[in-house]
Amino acid sequence: MRLLVLLLAWAIAAHAAYPEKPIRVVVPSAPGGSPDVLMRILMQQLSQQMNVPIVVENKPGASFVLGTMDVVKAPPDGYTLGYGNIVSLAINRSLMPSLPYDVEKDLTLISNVTHVFNMLAVNNNLPVHSVAELIDYAKRNPGKLTNGSSGNGTTGHLGGELFKAMTGTDIVHVPYKGSAQAINDLMGGQIQVMFDNVPSIGPHVKAGRVRGLGVSSPKRAASFPEIPTIAEAGVPGYVTNSWGGVIGPARLPRDVVMRLNTEIKAALAVPAVVERYRQLDSDIDGGTPEQFLELVRRETPKWAEVVKRSGAKID
Repeated sequence: MRLLVLLLAWAIAAHAAYPEKPIRVVVPSAPGGSPDVLMRILMQQLSQQMNVPIVVENKPGASFVLGTMDVVKAPPDGYTLGYGNIVSLAINRSLMPSLPYDVEKDLTLISNVTHVFNMLAVNNNLPVHSVAELIDYAKRNPGKLTNGSSGNGTTGHLGGELFKAMTGTDIVHVPYKGSAQAINDLMGGQIQVMFDNVPSIGPHVKAGRVRGLGVSSPKRAASFPEIPTIAEAGVPGYVTNSWGGVIGPARLPRDVVMRLNTEIKAALAVPAVVERYRQLDSDIDGGTPEQFLELVRRETPKWAEVVKRSGAKID
């Protein structure tokens, strides 16, 4: 009995001391994209609060599956965390019949962090200056326009497929391994159209390197008040919303989960973090693990319907 009490006390002390060593955070997409930028801002603040190094590791591939599986296979000790988003936690269930993980059985949801919207942008040399003109041009040139996305199953992919379905246009999808590469090709004219997260495409629109035509949100983006929503610009009812947060492997101890959740909430309330997210047109969330799970359960059937309606497939 005495030994059991000592072991229990040791276990409690071990958890109370968390974290005692560096934490690795896997972002299952390429550097420079919206998930990478937003998570690095958060993790820098968390590192200061928790007084340990937090290393962000990009592991793109297979529509967020490679990086997510890294988290699934990690020991449930809180020292390997990851970024889970609308793609890895909701969309992939519909797009990939042989998804190698079960969101509710193989992962622990800690806190959703942010909601971001997409911007429809085109190459500057494309002779269109509005959503209506793009629709007209695409109908007059079926199959000749290409929509680049940061990967299969992303909202850049499905947002484009939904746009095609709602407008009766024929635009060819071209998946990339990250938004940075796709944006470079958009600027260079190798592709003509993108539906990309405002935090990653927005700076290029502001700099005049590409032309923004519309945003996928219900209302105009605060930093782009001159750009209409896609819905008001000619596609009534068109709305897409991306979200993402912090996840861990299954069976992560509850006290570790709640410590991380509390620290994430505190970090998201720091004025410098709030301002950086605002500049990137990213809405802060920071809810409970239960609210994160409810978000996933609510969004999964909605995106399954989008996949079905658009006819989207993994290329």
